[in-house]
Amino acid sequence: MAQRRYSIFAVAREALRFHAGWERAWRSPEPKKRYDVVVIGAGGHGLATAYYLGKVHGITNVAVIEKGWLGGGNTGRNTTIIRSNYLQDPSAAIFDKALKLYENLSQDLNYNVMFSPRGLLMLAQSEHEMRGYKRTVYANNLQGVETRWIERDEVKDLVPIINLDGPRYPVMGALYQERGGTARHDAVAWGYARGCSNMGMDIIQQCEVTGVRTEGGKVVGVDTTKGAIDCGKLAVVVAGHSSVVADMAGFRLPIESMALQAWVSEPIKPVIDVVVMANLVHGYISQSDKGELVLGGGTDGFNNYSQRGSWHHIEETTRALIETFPVISRLKMLRQWGGIVDMTGDRSPILSKTPVENLFVNCGWGTGGFKAIPGSGWAMAELVAKGYSPLAAGFGLDRFRDGRFVDESVAAGVAH
Repeated sequence: MAQRRYSIFAVAREALRFHAGWERAWRSPEPKKRYDVVVIGAGGHGLATAYYLGKVHGITNVAVIEKGWLGGGNTGRNTTIIRSNYLQDPSAAIFDKALKLYENLSQDLNYNVMFSPRGLLMLAQSEHEMRGYKRTVYANNLQGVETRWIERDEVKDLVPIINLDGPRYPVMGALYQERGGTARHDAVAWGYARGCSNMGMDIIQQCEVTGVRTEGGKVVGVDTTKGAIDCGKLAVVVAGHSSVVADMAGFRLPIESMALQAWVSEPIKPVIDVVVMANLVHGYISQSDKGELVLGGGTDGFNNYSQRGSWHHIEETTRALIETFPVISRLKMLRQWGGIVDMTGDRSPILSKTPVENLFVNCGWGTGGFKAIPGSGWAMAELVAKGYSPLAAGFGLDRFRDGRFVDESVAAGVAH
């Protein structure tokens, strides 16, 4: 049965009866014997894939299975930055599709994902970065992506707390995307989950995949801690654990997994109302609605499956950000966390068919996965439903064999 829509009238009605009539946002059923499509991974990308399978392609006999809890992986462990000003054409296309979907996602899902297009600056703190970002402006103009170069004075107007003349990292200008911003990471997962459940899909938590079953080179199902589940098609959307599931299916992926961490300060009054990325030191900063400064840095320099990260990155990134934002030097760190990111050689994602027929993989988003969720789900759903997606065409596994890399590490000036 379809759920009632959320609205101000629903809030008022439930307030009068002490909020006793709210329905569960999504069902938690036991798995059925067989589904048309099984999606492994109930993070943002997996849930978005299932949602657009139903909404766009009419495929609703779908199960999303998750070994932990919904949104408990990288979707709940990031700094929520959203932008689309990438250099390479395939990247700009899929990230701008994601941004356009984000702009109307609350209305589409009937769930407030708290999208905040507050604007995003990528600081140029070297001559190399300045030339690179100006090149990106020209590329984005050709791609139809709205972005522009701004000089030091406008940077200072947008970010009054910034120190433009740091001895190591002076600010020479910035790449500015006014449409960029943030969203609430948990709400994105919850909204997609509610939409999937409303279409009759099954979201099965605490259900770990222990094996992938194939017959004649074709996927036929998965073995899980809740029993065997048969499927017509299988979508693997498990970020840092993609290589583990691929190994179960008998093939290898060109990715490596490592920890990426973030941390927040104690809450303070508003001091910054845009998102700022300082890619020379791979640090970024924004302020949450609760007043916490959200800080992030680069990945650990070694492969691991930790969800904590290493202390030296916190020290290095915070030290560099303090030079650019001196006002934060006296703040205390409130909490810190990490996620397991999956990195490809060209630092671009994989959305692809695999050597196993009817098995598809979506991984390799590295440190930029949250911003891509709607576009990734849209492209993956199209790939699963039709066998081809224009948005995913540049991100196939065959590019590593053919040498057709989508090198975004050069475009961003950092490894993502």
